[in-house]
Amino acid sequence: MRFRAVPALAVMALVFLFLACGQGNELILATTTSTQDSGLLDTLIPLFEQQTGYHVKTIAVGSGQALRMGEQGEADVLLVHSPEAEEAFMAAGHGVDRRLVMHNDFIIVGPAADPAGISGLKSASEALAKISQAGSLFLSRGDNSGTNALELKLWKVAGVAPSGSWYQETGQGMGQTLVIASDKRGYTLSDRGTFLAQHQKLDLAVLVEGDPGLFNVYHVIVVNPSQHPQVNVEGARSFARFVTSTAIQDIIRSFGADRVGQPLFVPDAFIESTPGMEAQP
Repeated sequence: MRFRAVPALAVMALVFLFLACGQGNELILATTTSTQDSGLLDTLIPLFEQQTGYHVKTIAVGSGQALRMGEQGEADVLLVHSPEAEEAFMAAGHGVDRRLVMHNDFIIVGPAADPAGISGLKSASEALAKISQAGSLFLSRGDNSGTNALELKLWKVAGVAPSGSWYQETGQGMGQTLVIASDKRGYTLSDRGTFLAQHQKLDLAVLVEGDPGLFNVYHVIVVNPSQHPQVNVEGARSFARFVTSTAIQDIIRSFGADRVGQPLFVPDAFIESTPGMEAQP
């Protein structure tokens, strides 16, 4: 019995070692759909994998869902853009390292005919109020993403509780919501990066921009391993260092310019505080 048990235990040990090594090489990145839909991750992830040997499993969802994944230990590292929710996440001890990565801004887009007459307005909340008053179609992501959180905040500032047939929730990411808005000739709130990356296939125009309230900043967050021991903290820290490194910040600085004539993001890793709207692309 003892002779037969030794090989069995050895096999079990090898299986455990194999699984541990596989887990150690896999990194789960939960991120907002805008980093995926803009094409940025298609550039950065292969570089990270080549340089570090990690295999990245990317889950592109709304920032709210990405943060929930971090809270539950279902992701190792987050790349998100919902500052208030991120601060609550850190205050609750779910993250151990939060670093500024980049920014762009949000814009309100819609049909060039602009039935609500919002073109050129400098106040996003005023624009939303006019859309509501006109009963013009507005497509909301409705997915608890950073974009959705800002949209709801802007409606509140406008003094509007959006409802009715003119207000529709897609439950989709930014790229798909833009497609739906284009097909239905409606308005929506978008981050500039995703819009620029896809604008050639959309029948939408930028109608409202430049409101300081539309500033859009991205952070990378390492999930706290003391709350979730299964988290690949070394891989997470490696990714945080990677995305804030000089070489990658230089890639971010020019990313998208060759396709749309301007960068989709502005790198921020080496500034001391959150930048202002004056630095917008």
